[in-house]
Amino acid sequence: MNLRFTDELRLAARGSNCNNARYFTYTKAELEALKKKDKRLSALIDRYGIIEREVNSDVFSALVGSIISQQISRKAAVTVKDRLLEVCGEITPTRINEIDIAKIQKCGMSLRKAGYVKAIGEAVYSGEVDLSILDVMPDAAVIALLSTLPGIGVWTAEMLLIFSLGRMDVLSYGDLGIRRGLCKLYGHKTLTKEQFVRYKKRYSPYGSIASLYLWQLSAE
Repeated sequence: MNLRFTDELRLAARGSNCNNARYFTYTKAELEALKKKDKRLSALIDRYGIIEREVNSDVFSALVGSIISQQISRKAAVTVKDRLLEVCGEITPTRINEIDIAKIQKCGMSLRKAGYVKAIGEAVYSGEVDLSILDVMPDAAVIALLSTLPGIGVWTAEMLLIFSLGRMDVLSYGDLGIRRGLCKLYGHKTLTKEQFVRYKKRYSPYGSIASLYLWQLSAE
């Protein structure tokens, strides 16, 4: 389908729906600029229309959620996070720092995961890691800092760049769905790092928007 816009429309606007869910935000101008970069991607955008993906602007909560979600289903992750909320009241560095690791584990996590959550809480609470400065740091510096935290790798840091910090130019080579989407879109059986870098440069500075459509294609 063809996308139709009003001049002031914000696509997937955060806080726009009735249940106050927040979404990754992009504009008409950004989407149209991305469409001009690649005919196949342009057709994909017209095919899917507006894609809404929820975000969590609380970076600490998002970090804890990423630990919980590792290697379990989304449904199971929601259950574990809900239990942690019941124990903590709210998922903040202060509350995680205060509670015993055994209580965290009893929410449905392995001891290893509980240790990661506890360690991240302690690091942020003590000021060893200052999440408040992430907004003014370049993407590479954010990835480097977050990757020092236990249980957080480059891929997780890249996802936080998109879905917590709202960064516009993230296309993750470590994401299987992104690579699968690129293969489907351009007819590749496999994707080399060189090919990936070429597409990443082509989509820049709107790689995050392109990621939404590649994930959608990959899921078909």
